[in-house]
Amino acid sequence: MEIDAIYKDRKEALEVLRHSSAHLMAQAVLELFPVTKTGIGPAIENGFYYDFLRESPFTLEDLSAIEAKMREIAKKNLKVEKVNMPREKAVSLFKEKNQELKVELIQEKGEAEVSCFKQGDFIDFCLGPHVPSTGYIKHFKLLSVSGAYWKGDEKGRQLQRIYGTAFQTKKELEQHLSLLEEAKKRDHRRLGVELDLFSFNEKLGGGLVLWHPKGAAIRNAIEDFWREEHYKDGYDLLFSPHVAKLDVWETSGHTEFYDALYPPFEGDGIKYQLKPMNCPFHIMVYNSRQRSYRELPLRWAELGTVYRYERSGVLHGLLRVRGFTQDDAHIFCRPDQLEKEIRKAISLAKKILGTFGFNEYDIFLSTCPDKHCGSDTDWDKATKALERALKEEKLDFSIDEGEGVFYGPKIDIKIKDALQRSWQCTTIQLDFNLAERFDLNYVGEDGKFHRPFMIHRALLGSLERFFGILIEHYNGNFPLWLAPVQAVIIPIADRHNEYAESINETFKNRKLRTFVDDRREKMGYKIRDAETNKTPLILIVGDREVERKTASLRIHTQGNAGEIHVEKFLEKIMLLIANRSIDVKF
Repeated sequence: MEIDAIYKDRKEALEVLRHSSAHLMAQAVLELFPVTKTGIGPAIENGFYYDFLRESPFTLEDLSAIEAKMREIAKKNLKVEKVNMPREKAVSLFKEKNQELKVELIQEKGEAEVSCFKQGDFIDFCLGPHVPSTGYIKHFKLLSVSGAYWKGDEKGRQLQRIYGTAFQTKKELEQHLSLLEEAKKRDHRRLGVELDLFSFNEKLGGGLVLWHPKGAAIRNAIEDFWREEHYKDGYDLLFSPHVAKLDVWETSGHTEFYDALYPPFEGDGIKYQLKPMNCPFHIMVYNSRQRSYRELPLRWAELGTVYRYERSGVLHGLLRVRGFTQDDAHIFCRPDQLEKEIRKAISLAKKILGTFGFNEYDIFLSTCPDKHCGSDTDWDKATKALERALKEEKLDFSIDEGEGVFYGPKIDIKIKDALQRSWQCTTIQLDFNLAERFDLNYVGEDGKFHRPFMIHRALLGSLERFFGILIEHYNGNFPLWLAPVQAVIIPIADRHNEYAESINETFKNRKLRTFVDDRREKMGYKIRDAETNKTPLILIVGDREVERKTASLRIHTQGNAGEIHVEKFLEKIMLLIANRSIDVKF
């Protein structure tokens, strides 16, 4: 028997532990609920899950019972054994156990000899590897249950998916559970409602965002900054339609390769398609006239709204929607300009992400897959240009061998938020496919036609998704320059309203987002309300403040900051906003 030792300090060891935990959970479920059908149970990032087919839904009490049974089985220290058997024998075995889903999987994926793993009376169709015995599984927790479709097919059977997590040590498990609790507090879906930022309405359709005034104010601040930085970096901005003739998407290959298209619709006897991407429109601007080598590079950016049909089961607040705005850009350049343009794109990404407070990230360079378009020479040239650009920018990166998409190599930047969670945002992608499909060219110095390099580039990704990340990163306590309401002025009594309004008018004239809370409520209530709404600055004015032309300042999360002179205070906050400072300090 061959043995492959996997030591605890290797990443693979945690995956093995979690996969084995999924098997342990399935065994516990079958002991408690014997007629349940088992689906699949892989290790995933931060944990594991297992899918079950069962008439009645699992309850929270069921999860507690399953977890207790898992601990009971783990203590028995059952030996985990690999069992190989002929395919037909495996089919027969699982038929006897009334495990029809396993039979289906074996018939579809099983080789002549089928690999299974057995622990006690439980056996599962699986390639492994697994821990030597159930006693190795000690520090785990079941987290939640949700719906899932068999093989991800919405037309397939509805299953129940139980999620759990497992770690090598108790301390690691407790730290992770603490992180999950903090993540719940920061959930953008809850904060979005509490802070009146956005909403969804099933009457409108799933995955379609309604931006409320406060959310729209933040989005406008993001967009204004984005445009400003792009103009500084030599980009021109484009606008493009939300639909195009279906044959455009046939030329681009989306109808053939992209499975998230909405069904086409017809007008005047012509079939149209909601756009899932902005690329073809930018290409058509490029092809609107003949281009010369002297014009290149061309850098065109667009905040373009696109539409992709995502299954209802995967929609998740702002993080997974059906209509969203990409901070898209396409760069058309000559081969000799490629490395410089990639470096510029990386540099702009670092600047923009850093301004939002994201200075930690993991970077990946994905290289040529087995099936690809474009010549090997172009792939080699493009991959080396990406690699050199990362090195010149002094950035650490990992290589994802063969993980580039079929039309070109790419750089992915995954930011880390306040909870050290990774989020995919920036992508810099070379494309040999669309340039060929749409016959892009330019007239070179030699008077001949040449194919330009085309770079797809998104820095924030989707504005909706990035906004959700921002909410959770800051727990709704946005920096002053992003806050939907930057300051509230609270008069102590009606006689102070006029002075409060004069301060507000001064602030409004400087384009600050402020208002006067002159409701006939108690002072304490109005202050608590401003704090609950996470307003960065609270200015309180009474008789003394009117006489001195001052205000009493309260800073959110910091408390009272004393009396301030309004004009000097205004200049200070204008400087903080101009610098897009993360912290408010006086």
